[in-house]
Amino acid sequence: MIPAFQTLKLSDFVDGDQVLHFSRSILPKSRPKAPHTHDFFELFWLQHGQARHVVSDRIQNLTEGDLVFIRPHDVHAIQGRGEETHLVNVILAPSVISALVERHPDLDGRFFWSTDDTPSIAPHDSKTLADLSRAALKLELGPRTALATEAFLLPLLNDLAPSAPQTQIGAPDWLLRACDTAQSPRVFQEGAAGFVAAAGRAHAHVSRTARKFLGQSPSEYVNTIRMEHAARRLAGTGDSLPEIAAECGIPNLSHFHRLFRIHHDITPRAYRKIYQRELVRPDAC
Repeated sequence: MIPAFQTLKLSDFVDGDQVLHFSRSILPKSRPKAPHTHDFFELFWLQHGQARHVVSDRIQNLTEGDLVFIRPHDVHAIQGRGEETHLVNVILAPSVISALVERHPDLDGRFFWSTDDTPSIAPHDSKTLADLSRAALKLELGPRTALATEAFLLPLLNDLAPSAPQTQIGAPDWLLRACDTAQSPRVFQEGAAGFVAAAGRAHAHVSRTARKFLGQSPSEYVNTIRMEHAARRLAGTGDSLPEIAAECGIPNLSHFHRLFRIHHDITPRAYRKIYQRELVRPDAC
């Protein structure tokens, strides 16, 4: 059962015509007393460390670089895990978010506009987190206007959009939904079977349609997502290779190594050695 929660108000964070509130914090490791909801949208990401994000009765384990798009109806709470967890948080007026999707209808169904039960998570790797940090610093020091807010959000959303399936015109809606759903660990851990289940169609039909519009089989598409997830975990956590492989749904380490080399042209250990040196720390902002 979800404990009693409080409702946060935009007016408690902004003054006058301001449309955003920006903050940085170190998350406590203690369990939050109660979750909360709000009358605004919220974007937050982990600049450093790991966190446990509770949304209703579900748990999202977050790591460095994970961006989370919170909608007003989401009832959630977050706590730090392990080493110091540095959180960057942007509170956004509903008017800004509504205006964006009206002008850019291709955003509908994604990010802030997702209809999934849990908020969308869009991971940033160590190479792109630096760009996000610079943009956030400009937002933090600039005016709290709709123009400044959109100047921050639009490049970010545009950069994230390529993670959506690169489909030809005419791709069926069920395929697009399956591609979005496959970004979730609970789906890609199941491999092609998870993708097919999300599509809700016969396996052979899903395979033919995926090859036509994605240029890939369901297995190839899901393995790409798995290996991107593995790369983020290798760069942003201290989890062992067996743990990361299992989280990807590939407990066979030799198979995991082979897939990782195919997608990244480097071994998992070599990838971690390179990119953990390049992690963006809070004092680099």
